[in-house]
Amino acid sequence: MKRLDQIPTATYRLQLNPHFTFRDAAAVVPYLSELGISHFYASPYRRARPGSMHGYDIIDHSSINPELGTPDDYEGFVSELHRHGMRQILDIVPNHMGVMGSDNAWWLDVLENGEASDFADFFDIDWDPIKDELKGKVLIPVLAEQYGNVLEKGELKLTFDSERGEFSIFYFQHRFPVDPKEYPRILSFRIEPLREKLGPTHEDFLELQSIITAIGHLPDRHGTAPEQKVERNREKEVQKRRLAALCARSHDIQEFIAENVTTINGTPDDPRSFDALHELIKTQPYRFAQWRVAADDINYRRFFDINDLAALRPENEKVFNETHKLILDLVAQGKLDGLRVDHPDGLYDPAGYFEQLSGRLRTELEPQDREAYLIAEKILTGNERLPKQWPIDGTTGYEFANLVNGLFVDRSAGDKLERIYRSFTGISSKFADVVYLCKRHILKVVLASELNVLANLLSRIALASRYTCDFTLNSLRSALGEIIASFPVYRTYVNGPEVSDEDRRYAEKAVVAAKKRSSAADLSVFDFVQRILLIDVYGSDAGWYKQAVLRFSMKFQQVTAAVMAKGLEDTAFYRYNRLVSLNEVGGNPSRFGTTVEEFHHANQQRLSCWPDSMLASSTHDSKRSEDVRARINVLSEMPLVWLLHLRRWRDWNRAKKPQIDGQPAPTRNDEYLLYQTLIGTWPSQLLDDADWKTYTERIEQYTLKAAREAKEHTSWANTNSEYESALVDFTRAILDRSAHNRFLADFEEFAHRIARIGAFNSFSQTLLKLTSPGVPDIYQGNELLELNLVDPDNRRPVDYDRRRELLATLKGETASNHELPTRVRELISAPDSNAAKQYLTWKTLTFRRQQPDLFHRSSYIPLLAAGEKSEHVVAFARQHEGRSIIVAVPRLCGGLMGETHYSVCEEAIWRDTTLEIPSDGEACYHNLFTGECLPLKPGVAPRIPLSDLFRNFPVAILISEPQPSTQSCA
Repeated sequence: MKRLDQIPTATYRLQLNPHFTFRDAAAVVPYLSELGISHFYASPYRRARPGSMHGYDIIDHSSINPELGTPDDYEGFVSELHRHGMRQILDIVPNHMGVMGSDNAWWLDVLENGEASDFADFFDIDWDPIKDELKGKVLIPVLAEQYGNVLEKGELKLTFDSERGEFSIFYFQHRFPVDPKEYPRILSFRIEPLREKLGPTHEDFLELQSIITAIGHLPDRHGTAPEQKVERNREKEVQKRRLAALCARSHDIQEFIAENVTTINGTPDDPRSFDALHELIKTQPYRFAQWRVAADDINYRRFFDINDLAALRPENEKVFNETHKLILDLVAQGKLDGLRVDHPDGLYDPAGYFEQLSGRLRTELEPQDREAYLIAEKILTGNERLPKQWPIDGTTGYEFANLVNGLFVDRSAGDKLERIYRSFTGISSKFADVVYLCKRHILKVVLASELNVLANLLSRIALASRYTCDFTLNSLRSALGEIIASFPVYRTYVNGPEVSDEDRRYAEKAVVAAKKRSSAADLSVFDFVQRILLIDVYGSDAGWYKQAVLRFSMKFQQVTAAVMAKGLEDTAFYRYNRLVSLNEVGGNPSRFGTTVEEFHHANQQRLSCWPDSMLASSTHDSKRSEDVRARINVLSEMPLVWLLHLRRWRDWNRAKKPQIDGQPAPTRNDEYLLYQTLIGTWPSQLLDDADWKTYTERIEQYTLKAAREAKEHTSWANTNSEYESALVDFTRAILDRSAHNRFLADFEEFAHRIARIGAFNSFSQTLLKLTSPGVPDIYQGNELLELNLVDPDNRRPVDYDRRRELLATLKGETASNHELPTRVRELISAPDSNAAKQYLTWKTLTFRRQQPDLFHRSSYIPLLAAGEKSEHVVAFARQHEGRSIIVAVPRLCGGLMGETHYSVCEEAIWRDTTLEIPSDGEACYHNLFTGECLPLKPGVAPRIPLSDLFRNFPVAILISEPQPSTQSCA
């Protein structure tokens, strides 16, 4: 167990980018410290592609991104953290790097030297793919059109850098080095006129011929023996320097090369003029292709389907060392105190990676008596558990975000909302079927090449045994596709002959489901695949066979993770719109709501197994911010009211839809999503025309993204401009304030009612996050009510000046205990309720920082409510060494408030409902938020009326204090 002082009390995630630099971050540190934050949680900041707004497209692991500031700026930022007693967690990206462009030296070296590159095994490239024409090459799916069209338009351009003596081919901003072994094709082209001009014995001509000869003797790029690679790397650079020196002293040679380059580049409208360039390109260690070709033929692993994010192989020790040296140095220097590992499910062996990383961290820190906080961006689904053997502190908290969100969804309304959704949209598919179809779509259209690679590997294994050699490539591919589409979790973690019970259960479940769906005549192929996935090989099989089986199983796991991410998060979540607040990363929309008992059980499990795991409610990957979800959840409490409004809006807005192929557009499903989106994001206050325009543009951009992600009527790969125009026009029309708009007036009244209830949901889930077992994380800006949608909407600049001013005002207005109940009650009456959320965040985090053991080392005791409104409260106690706190919040606030009440603080709402309090002798409880003190007499299960508890503030933390013997607690 970690020492208490090595565990964050609270983290705050900030997105660094060229518009929010180290200097900007340093300026925010004093405010974060005042708020109660212990750890600044930074987005990736190693050198990324120019202009990167997220930092996940790293191009150089050995340096800090200069676009974020100078080395002095970075040092100043770290110093400011330390000056305020804060520490730092960094998001690291071991799975992939940004490629293409002209910045990634490792990738450019691979393009220049192919398999002979020192970095050829840094990237997860299949140098022996199914297609013969790609053997020893990398597919480059970067072209906007078919290769021939691009070539003959003159968009592929050969260039010569005379100062470096090297040739490259450019496609706009993308640079592709020419294999030095092929330089003679350019340097010998039209050499006779040069001989005649200079004479055969001219020293410059002889030097050029000598360079050509020397280059011709370079080891071939297919030669991968260490001595061949050393010779090639040494000699190619020598010849480049000779060529640069020759050009520097000889204008004739430089002119000759320039003319050759111009000629080889061809002339538009003269197809034959491009033959020389085409022949040169054919000899390179890469093959240009239209970007669409990647889906079927790409032979390097990517981050999902993003062609310019190429996967790395950190299981290779050299790769690990090169990609982690800077990080480990910063940790050793005390500039970093924790790491967040991005996308571990993409790694070949996540368990092995974490063993290596945690071991290196221990080596760096044990002499300093320090420990690093280490978390993984692992997405857990359903009842899946984090592998207990991973030497980490926990996850980034997606599972908690879904858990706590579900508390504010009325489980009893699931069937009603399902019927409403079906009647409005005409969609009757169950969510599980939607996910399956979306994963099949991804395998067919987006990640077909990954499936082909797996099928080819499996076919080789099948052919090696007389018992399985009759399974055809097509039957294997078909079985694999069904199993992957049926896989119940992102991936398993098989990395050796021993398979865990959990992994075995997931694989078997997938195979059973796949068999049921399959129309194959011979289902034994599924049994074969299952045996391979579970490393169940014949005892007499050769060593190669066993190694091939393990390699296949581990590669298979990487693919299931990618298909789940693309099929579930980036497709199904945009197609199935029953209640979109449930469509969140790590969530399952078919699981309608969380019971109080389930919430308590999950908290107790986390305390027992992963007590320092992160607790999130909004992240940079969220589909919707916590406060947007809190509003949309309210619909589950008023399904009939929702239905009545939907019918009115449908009728009023029908005329705003154009016809496309005889059908109104947008579809009812997209319309249904739009109404929920507006409810979740509706401005709390009246906007002027400029701000209203900004808001409507945000909604238009979101609806376009959502429709493209759904991949039904348009997509990123095949945009349907007619449908997209109809969608934008419809959105614009229903939000038009300039004309009589019955919808807008009706919607606004309903949305404001929802927003009021949603704010109380937000306060409750915020306090639960800040006090449940684990480390609470706040995503930038979300200490106020933030109505953000998915990226890029949630990466808009945060107004920290406003937050600083608001906190300063709050601290001044709540300084007097005498007036505190009145002041805090006023906070919740404000139209936007921002001050209330910031107040409860500040007060709770300050208390956490003062009493860390009450949160990290304490017990967790669920508390029971009794009375008419008992289902509307969640409460628990945290106890440690004689001290205790009680946390209580309302839930399902729409049903609690009804149509006549404005606030959960109205005493009449709670009626006879009381909360059981642990008996603590002669103790009283002090309300952290209101300053009130509630005296308790010893006895069996003393109780507090909730009408008293929530009289002045909608959530409560009660702190136990010894009750003075000479006076009552007042």
